[in-house]
Amino acid sequence: MDEIDKRLRDTADTCIKVYETWAGNKKDLDAREKLQEAIHELRKVAARLEIEIATSERDQMASRPLPIPPHRSSRRRDNGPEDDDNAGNMAEGHQGGGNRQSHNQGGGNGQPGGQGAPRRQLGRRSQQQGGGGAAPVPPREGGDE
Repeated sequence: MDEIDKRLRDTADTCIKVYETWAGNKKDLDAREKLQEAIHELRKVAARLEIEIATSERDQMASRPLPIPPHRSSRRRDNGPEDDDNAGNMAEGHQGGGNRQSHNQGGGNGQPGGQGAPRRQLGRRSQQQGGGGAAPVPPREGGDE
Protein backbone atom coordinates (compact mmCIF):
# COMPACT_ATOMS: atom_id res chain seq x y z
CA MET A 1 0.00 0.00 0.00
CA ASP A 2 3.00 2.29 0.47
CA GLU A 3 3.65 2.28 -3.28
CA ILE A 4 0.06 3.35 -4.05
CA ASP A 5 0.21 6.00 -1.32
CA LYS A 6 3.38 7.52 -2.80
CA ARG A 7 2.02 7.41 -6.38
CA LEU A 8 -1.27 8.95 -5.30
CA ARG A 9 0.41 11.84 -3.49
CA ASP A 10 2.88 12.50 -6.34
CA THR A 11 0.30 12.44 -9.12
CA ALA A 12 -2.16 14.54 -7.11
CA ASP A 13 0.52 17.19 -6.43
CA THR A 14 1.52 17.20 -10.10
CA CYS A 15 -2.09 17.47 -11.17
CA ILE A 16 -2.70 20.45 -8.85
CA LYS A 17 0.40 22.28 -10.11
CA VAL A 18 -0.49 21.70 -13.76
CA TYR A 19 -4.08 22.75 -13.07
CA GLU A 20 -2.94 26.04 -11.55
CA THR A 21 -0.75 26.68 -14.60
CA TRP A 22 -3.63 25.95 -16.97
CA ALA A 23 -6.13 28.01 -14.91
CA GLY A 24 -3.84 31.05 -15.30
CA ASN A 25 -4.02 30.80 -19.09
CA LYS A 26 -6.83 28.57 -20.34
CA LYS A 27 -6.01 29.27 -23.99
CA ASP A 28 -2.51 27.74 -23.70
CA LEU A 29 -2.75 24.43 -25.58
CA ASP A 30 0.49 23.07 -24.08
CA ALA A 31 -0.78 23.62 -20.52
CA ARG A 32 -4.09 22.01 -21.43
CA GLU A 33 -2.35 18.93 -22.83
CA LYS A 34 -0.15 18.60 -19.73
CA LEU A 35 -3.27 18.86 -17.53
CA GLN A 36 -4.98 16.09 -19.50
CA GLU A 37 -1.91 13.88 -19.08
CA ALA A 38 -1.81 14.57 -15.33
CA ILE A 39 -5.51 13.72 -15.01
CA HIS A 40 -4.90 10.49 -16.95
CA GLU A 41 -2.10 9.52 -14.57
CA LEU A 42 -4.35 10.32 -11.60
CA ARG A 43 -7.04 8.06 -13.05
CA LYS A 44 -4.53 5.23 -13.45
CA VAL A 45 -3.54 5.53 -9.78
CA ALA A 46 -7.21 5.64 -8.74
CA ALA A 47 -7.88 2.49 -10.81
CA ARG A 48 -4.96 0.73 -9.12
CA LEU A 49 -6.38 1.74 -5.75
CA GLU A 50 -9.81 0.33 -6.69
CA ILE A 51 -8.17 -2.96 -7.67
CA GLU A 52 -6.40 -3.05 -4.32
CA ILE A 53 -9.70 -2.44 -2.48
CA ALA A 54 -11.46 -5.21 -4.45
CA THR A 55 -8.63 -7.63 -3.73
CA SER A 56 -8.82 -6.78 -0.05
CA GLU A 57 -12.59 -7.37 0.00
CA ARG A 58 -12.16 -10.71 -1.74
CA ASP A 59 -9.59 -11.80 0.84
CA GLN A 60 -11.95 -10.82 3.66
CA MET A 61 -14.87 -12.68 2.07
CA ALA A 62 -12.76 -15.83 1.66
CA SER A 63 -12.50 -16.08 5.44
CA ARG A 64 -16.28 -16.51 5.73
CA PRO A 65 -17.63 -18.36 2.69
CA LEU A 66 -21.24 -17.95 1.61
CA PRO A 67 -23.51 -20.92 2.33
CA ILE A 68 -24.67 -22.78 -0.76
CA PRO A 69 -28.47 -23.04 -0.80
CA PRO A 70 -30.01 -26.45 -1.47
CA HIS A 71 -31.31 -27.16 -4.95
CA ARG A 72 -35.06 -26.95 -5.46
CA SER A 73 -35.27 -30.61 -6.38
CA SER A 74 -33.90 -31.60 -2.97
CA ARG A 75 -36.82 -29.91 -1.18
CA ARG A 76 -39.89 -31.99 -0.39
CA ARG A 77 -42.96 -31.04 -2.44
CA ASP A 78 -45.61 -32.37 -0.02
CA ASN A 79 -45.01 -29.83 2.76
CA GLY A 80 -48.15 -27.89 1.90
CA PRO A 81 -48.64 -24.32 0.76
CA GLU A 82 -45.43 -22.95 2.30
CA ASP A 83 -43.40 -24.78 -0.35
CA ASP A 84 -45.68 -23.70 -3.18
CA ASP A 85 -44.13 -20.95 -5.29
CA ASN A 86 -47.60 -19.58 -6.06
CA ALA A 87 -48.81 -19.51 -2.45
CA GLY A 88 -48.29 -15.74 -2.17
CA ASN A 89 -50.26 -15.14 -5.33
CA MET A 90 -53.16 -17.28 -4.17
CA ALA A 91 -53.30 -15.50 -0.80
CA GLU A 92 -53.54 -12.15 -2.55
CA GLY A 93 -56.40 -13.29 -4.79
CA HIS A 94 -54.37 -13.64 -7.99
CA GLN A 95 -55.56 -16.84 -9.56
CA GLY A 96 -54.93 -18.17 -12.99
CA GLY A 97 -57.77 -17.88 -15.47
CA GLY A 98 -59.47 -15.07 -13.52
CA ASN A 99 -62.66 -13.33 -14.51
CA ARG A 100 -60.84 -10.68 -16.48
CA GLN A 101 -61.63 -10.60 -20.20
CA SER A 102 -58.70 -10.70 -22.57
CA HIS A 103 -58.35 -8.13 -25.32
CA ASN A 104 -58.60 -10.69 -28.08
CA GLN A 105 -61.66 -12.55 -26.78
CA GLY A 106 -65.13 -11.99 -28.13
CA GLY A 107 -67.72 -9.86 -26.43
CA GLY A 108 -70.48 -12.47 -26.51
CA ASN A 109 -72.80 -14.01 -29.10
CA GLY A 110 -69.71 -14.89 -31.10
CA GLN A 111 -69.09 -11.22 -31.82
CA PRO A 112 -65.75 -9.53 -31.19
CA GLY A 113 -65.35 -6.88 -28.48
CA GLY A 114 -67.98 -5.04 -26.46
CA GLN A 115 -70.01 -6.10 -23.47
CA GLY A 116 -72.08 -8.77 -25.19
CA ALA A 117 -74.17 -6.32 -27.19
CA PRO A 118 -74.74 -7.34 -30.81
CA ARG A 119 -72.71 -5.36 -33.31
CA ARG A 120 -74.25 -3.63 -36.26
CA GLN A 121 -72.99 -5.06 -39.49
CA LEU A 122 -71.76 -2.65 -42.10
CA GLY A 123 -71.46 -3.29 -45.78
CA ARG A 124 -74.17 -4.35 -48.25
CA ARG A 125 -77.78 -3.50 -47.64
CA SER A 126 -80.18 -6.31 -47.06
CA GLN A 127 -83.18 -6.89 -49.31
CA GLN A 128 -85.48 -5.43 -46.66
CA GLN A 129 -83.70 -2.09 -46.71
CA GLY A 130 -84.19 -1.34 -50.34
CA GLY A 131 -82.42 -3.63 -52.74
CA GLY A 132 -79.05 -5.03 -53.36
CA GLY A 133 -77.49 -2.50 -55.71
CA ALA A 134 -76.27 1.03 -55.45
CA ALA A 135 -78.96 3.60 -54.78
CA PRO A 136 -79.63 6.01 -57.63
CA VAL A 137 -78.39 9.53 -57.10
CA PRO A 138 -81.18 12.12 -57.40
CA PRO A 139 -80.52 14.94 -59.87
CA ARG A 140 -79.44 18.24 -58.45
CA GLU A 141 -81.90 21.07 -58.59
CA GLY A 142 -80.90 23.96 -60.76
CA GLY A 143 -78.04 22.04 -62.21
CA ASP A 144 -75.86 23.05 -65.17
CA GLU A 145 -76.84 20.25 -67.49
